Amino acid sequence: MVGPAAKREAVAHLQTVLGLSERRACSIVGAERKMIRYRPRRPPETELRGRLRDLANARCRFGYRRLFILLRQDGEPAGINRIYRLYREEGLAVRKRRARRRAVGTRAPILVEARANARWSLDFVHDQFACGRRFRILNVVDDVTRECLAAISDTSISGRRVARELTDLIARRGKPGMLVSDHGTEFTSNAMLAWSKDHQVEWHYIAPGKPMQNGFCESFNGRMRDELLNETLFFGLDHARTTIAEWRDDYNRSRPHSALGYLTPAAYAANLTATDDRLRNPDQLRRSPVAQPAPYGVKPAEALIAAG
Repeated sequence: MVGPAAKREAVAHLQTVLGLSERRACSIVGAERKMIRYRPRRPPETELRGRLRDLANARCRFGYRRLFILLRQDGEPAGINRIYRLYREEGLAVRKRRARRRAVGTRAPILVEARANARWSLDFVHDQFACGRRFRILNVVDDVTRECLAAISDTSISGRRVARELTDLIARRGKPGMLVSDHGTEFTSNAMLAWSKDHQVEWHYIAPGKPMQNGFCESFNGRMRDELLNETLFFGLDHARTTIAEWRDDYNRSRPHSALGYLTPAAYAANLTATDDRLRNPDQLRRSPVAQPAPYGVKPAEALIAAG
């Protein structure tokens, strides 16, 4: 028995079933009589508990930190300690999945210029429909803003299809400084090599067996599988495309990202663009007597360009 509530239940059981006195029951349980007689005076906070339960049911893979950010965005004044207490009392803890074995050793940070389109990462993630047929999802992630630029789902995605999707994406967003991927056949095909040469885009292939060199997209794939693919039963390709598009929009615009100081990727990209515009405007810099601060959530190392 750990905690006052469990000891109160034990004392009540001994008094009701065995007919023991309060003094005798407390001595057996090892509890103070003052603690047994104490009744909490906290307000029930029924409305806040209901909002927290509804939000946790809608975001079943979110922990108390992200739920606190979402409640704070809705105007809830309660602090994170109160949210954590209610989160525990309501039994909303997220079930932990089995962890994978991790390599031991030091890892050097990946330095990327702090601007949008500095580098994109590409990778595939697989799932299956309710009928058992498998399909693939091509994810394209901006390594700096953490935005999911594209999530293309189909039963088969060839190298030529990847080239067409990247061409459309560049037409909408602009050309990236570098593309990062593994050595998949779709990324090393003649169609992709010709596309990279025609568009003059540098393509970096990670070392074989080193998925952490493409860690930004691997992390995104893990979030997608944990929050969407493992929680959804897809009944067809149209259903999968609609659901994935809705989740992608929610990921970019509504989901707080812990690596960005719990900003959404869209908000972080807007802050980054505004800061870059101020730095490029000499008149605005001349009016400011103090150096412009780095955007919220950006570390100094992230604002450097990797040498070589």
